[in-house]
Amino acid sequence: MLRLRKLLCLIIILTIVPVSAIAGNKDAKESSKVDWEPVMNAIIKVESGGRSNAKNGNQCGAMQITPILVAECNNILKQKKSKKRYTLADRFDVKKSKEMFLLIQSYHNPKNDVEHAIRSWNGGQKFSRRATQRYFEKVMSYL
Repeated sequence: MLRLRKLLCLIIILTIVPVSAIAGNKDAKESSKVDWEPVMNAIIKVESGGRSNAKNGNQCGAMQITPILVAECNNILKQKKSKKRYTLADRFDVKKSKEMFLLIQSYHNPKNDVEHAIRSWNGGQKFSRRATQRYFEKVMSYL
């Protein structure tokens, strides 16, 4: 019950804050930003226990980023006509790992749905609710 209450509060906060910011700010693009920091920190705790040098198969870094995710980030950057690119070594840099998380969310999760963000980080864009349930609960326990 407490976990459900936390989730509902987080969802309400993340949906109300951008709406209220738009009401008082003419720049809607700027006000639609969400503070993903608590979600990213919870994911880091679950994925690596906070260790930036963690490795598990082809997953590396604090957020356990795969080479496929790095390639997806670079594809998104290419579509946006950005010259920036990420390398596999960037997975060990917490700041750059968080940048990749934010880039993926901005592209694949435009509604800024926290549950979608958590589940897709574990199960990919076509995640199964059933297969990602335990991971989702672990991340939520840190929020």
